[in-house]
Amino acid sequence: MSPVLKDLREATGDSHRALEARMPFMSADLDGALYRRLIQAYYGFYQPLEQRLQAAGALEAERRKVPALLQDLQALGIDSHSLERCHDLPDVDDHWQLLGVMYVIEGATLGGQVLRRVIGERLGIGADSGGAFLDVYGPATGTLWKAFLKRLWDAETDAQRQQVVAGAHSTFLCFQRWLEQAGVLAGLAETAEA
Repeated sequence: MSPVLKDLREATGDSHRALEARMPFMSADLDGALYRRLIQAYYGFYQPLEQRLQAAGALEAERRKVPALLQDLQALGIDSHSLERCHDLPDVDDHWQLLGVMYVIEGATLGGQVLRRVIGERLGIGADSGGAFLDVYGPATGTLWKAFLKRLWDAETDAQRQQVVAGAHSTFLCFQRWLEQAGVLAGLAETAEA
């Protein structure tokens, strides 16, 4: 395991687990209406973030997720033009922080493989009926993940690795705040009281 990947896993593990625990995909409350709100929230975050990543020259065409989200929104009967967009986004101006942002996004794509099966079984939603985003890379998921991990190896110095970790941490926080604002995370009352 590369030093930067070890740093990322150690530094973001708690944030990752905390966010994952509040995602409603495994909740008894998951129904079609909540899933629709989730896809809208994902679009509201990914659309402006991908615009930033593209402007920074950091997003290859095969890694774009917004087209799949648009396909899902259309399948679910939702007009993307009326959806709110997130403005509290992680910084992508620094190359190393940008790698941290990509680490979170690319890692989420791996998790989508499990979630795709869950929504298929529980809601009957497949790739053509609103679940394309959760299987955005299809059979290329593992290959694209490994290719991304090779990019992380470039972070050799402590300062570079710290910037990668900062970008990943910022992305988790921005995404969590956005999902809280969208009202799709479980445990909001407990969080507000803490």
